[in-house]
Amino acid sequence: MLRTEGGLGPLASSKFRGFMSRRAPLIVVFGILLLFTAACTNKKSVNPLANVGSKQPDKVLFDKAMDAMHHNRFDVARLTLQTLINTYPDSEFIARAKLAVGDSWYAEGGTAALAQAEQEYDDFITFFPNMPEAAEAQLKKANIHYQQMEKADRDYTHAMRAEDEYRKVILQFPDSKLVPEAKQRLLEVQEVLGEREFEIGRFYYLRESYPASIARLQTLVDRYPLYSKADEALFVLGQNYEGQIERLRKAPTCDAHGMPRPCTTEAAKARYIDELSKQAGVAYNKILTRYPLMDRADDAKKRLAALHQPIERPTKAAVKQNQAEIDSRREATMAEKLMGVIKKGPDVASASKVGEPTLVDPTPIAPSDVIKNEALDAVEAGRKGVGVEIVNPKQPSADAASGATNPPGTTPFGQPASDATAAQPPAPDPNELKPNAPDSNELKPNASGDANELKPNDNGGDQALPPPPQVNEIQQGQSSSKATAGADNTPASDEEISSSKKKKKKGMKKIVPF
Repeated sequence: MLRTEGGLGPLASSKFRGFMSRRAPLIVVFGILLLFTAACTNKKSVNPLANVGSKQPDKVLFDKAMDAMHHNRFDVARLTLQTLINTYPDSEFIARAKLAVGDSWYAEGGTAALAQAEQEYDDFITFFPNMPEAAEAQLKKANIHYQQMEKADRDYTHAMRAEDEYRKVILQFPDSKLVPEAKQRLLEVQEVLGEREFEIGRFYYLRESYPASIARLQTLVDRYPLYSKADEALFVLGQNYEGQIERLRKAPTCDAHGMPRPCTTEAAKARYIDELSKQAGVAYNKILTRYPLMDRADDAKKRLAALHQPIERPTKAAVKQNQAEIDSRREATMAEKLMGVIKKGPDVASASKVGEPTLVDPTPIAPSDVIKNEALDAVEAGRKGVGVEIVNPKQPSADAASGATNPPGTTPFGQPASDATAAQPPAPDPNELKPNAPDSNELKPNASGDANELKPNDNGGDQALPPPPQVNEIQQGQSSSKATAGADNTPASDEEISSSKKKKKKGMKKIVPF
């Protein structure tokens, strides 16, 4: 092979050109395929500055803050969110960033952090009241106080705040999907508050401070009808009235001279005892009509029989409602009871899972109201012919004015009489009220009627309407279960009541929890 000084020989050059001419079509086809493949790919271009693709800077900051919260770097998350809020005030992530600031404090925990979280949630509700997240912010406000709630015998400040906040969730955001959760939490909070009221009422009852106990227990049963010990509260309420009856029977009775003072006549005692018996009967009958399957139902029947009061029967709807409430409750396990000794929060296992919580509190009853009502009952008993008489020593008594005779040598006040007073009885006071004096303007039911009076039964063809059927109406402030809507209101039989009751534990089963 010949080789020139500057390159290949003529034979080698001709062979190379022949090789390249045969391979050129293949190279062209390969290049076209490579360009076509590169054009069909959907790979995004990478931003070398932000390293987050084509995202907006406000979105970048928000994602960075969420990642910091996920790794419990709450200070970094709040700093990033504040940068987003201050730098991009018109961003679509402003509302979510504002809520996330409160979430960072909420997740951090602690008394100071939770207080700051509540403030952030308040600001969010103020600035964005129509957003769906407003209900979430309100619920988290309530959860803040729910987490700090203490036992029933401790400080109840957080329990009251939690009750108010959960009610706001239900009333202000009725269409939110968070309402069922708020209702259940509200029932648990009201269980704790009901337990507190019951223990206070029971304390006053044991100390025989009956008006204070009646005020507490009556407010309890009106405000929290779904309380797990409502039957026990009603039973103690009836016992309070019976305690007043027993105290009244031991009170001194007035003699013919109205001594000793203070005293009460036998007739006044009888009438007042009758009024107290009726009030106790109302409390006991409410156990039978509203809580017929609870433990105190049998005891209420016995007390009604002892007081000679009518015994009412529950309806089938009431039996079904009370059965649903009992089935929804559960007893705390042994582990929960042991943990309850060292746990700060209360035990809410006995709270009802059905029924509607009370959203508006009824008017509370004060002990002064109870005493005032008792005084009015005593006055009403006096208007019926007898009562307690307060005698002024400078004025004659009612007995003297009506011609009653006193023992010789004495006055109606048990003191020796002078000769002048013994010889001449004092003149009656013209301004003295005489309960037995007939009033000319008094309405008399047996008096002849007015000729122009409208009488619905004048034609004699109409028949008297039958009395309305008995309905266990729930008073204002109480709640009813949705399961009782449209239920049967006919009285339940003894078999239906006894078959629905749970068997009471006997013997060692009272001690052994399993």
